Amino acid sequence: MTAETHPPGSDRSTDLHWSARALELAAQADFRTSPNPMVGAVVLDREGHLAGEGFHKGPGQPHAEQEALAEAGERAKGGTLYVNLEPCTHAHRTPSCADAVIESGIYRTVISMSDPDERVRGAGIKALDSARIRTTVGLHADRAQRLNEFYVKHRLTSRPFVSAKFAMSLDGKIATRAGESRWITGDESRRHGHRLRSQHDAILVGINTVIADDPELTARLDGEEPRQPVRIVLDSQLRIRQSSRVVGANTLIATTKPGRVGLAEVLNLPATEEGRVSLPALLDELGKRNLISLLIEGGGQVHAAFFAQGLVDKIYAYIAPRLIGGKDAPGPLGGEGIEHLRDAAGLTDLDFTRLGDDILISAYTNVHRDR
Repeated sequence: MTAETHPPGSDRSTDLHWSARALELAAQADFRTSPNPMVGAVVLDREGHLAGEGFHKGPGQPHAEQEALAEAGERAKGGTLYVNLEPCTHAHRTPSCADAVIESGIYRTVISMSDPDERVRGAGIKALDSARIRTTVGLHADRAQRLNEFYVKHRLTSRPFVSAKFAMSLDGKIATRAGESRWITGDESRRHGHRLRSQHDAILVGINTVIADDPELTARLDGEEPRQPVRIVLDSQLRIRQSSRVVGANTLIATTKPGRVGLAEVLNLPATEEGRVSLPALLDELGKRNLISLLIEGGGQVHAAFFAQGLVDKIYAYIAPRLIGGKDAPGPLGGEGIEHLRDAAGLTDLDFTRLGDDILISAYTNVHRDR
């Protein structure tokens, strides 16, 4: 069925409610499923009562449909399944989700979006149709796409979704003229930033940031054990010190030079004409490693390089009520800049959030919209 089709005798408001519940369940995974998508499922019995629900908690764990169907048991027969992503057709540790749905006796499925994975891409919906299970596709499709935007980007392009994050003063400075940047924003913004780190598979900075600030680049959340991203340092000439805090077993040094740096993995990549690491080649390599999301934390020259090549999908700008001033104080975007406003990078789908005294603006780039 198409996204606009609604079966006779079904209640659209009910479908919207339980489709939204499936999305809420999926979000509880909090990105721990990577490189798999976040999926939630709800089963109603034939009378429309909740019979089971579940979500995929991580690689190797039961899929959402299987959790919900197991909880529903015999009550699934003649019932309705709500799920935010098309059931898979490829076998993993257990039979495929599409087979599990068919064998359960489910009468009808409501699916928010089809799966972009080339192993599925409509095959799950086709399998359900062939088994004469009535299928509605498209409820809350935009929310479903947004929830799994990392997964969708990776499956369609084989590259990670790229987020650029920076904290700045109201007049657009990320540090003073002396390089002091700790801390421009407040506690709530920094906690949110650490949450972002835990939600991404990898985090990247340039060698100048490592030399100046010696960051650890870990996710730290009070009372939690967050997922730790792979740490990546752009270091074309391999200048990093062995004693840098970022050097460790969970670190990649992206460079054009051969060498060894402690327990970190030195990743040799093609060089540009200027002798810098090829960013497209880096993203290709990360995609091959099933790192489906990358958070860039700058500084300004690194941000500028990614933006100039159209490699950024989304930005997170933390803006503090401070004025720094000074022509030598850096901004979040370095590089040569543009001469004409018509050439300025456009942003869409802006969202504004208050974090203590700070404001967080998140937005998507035109590159992401046009992809």
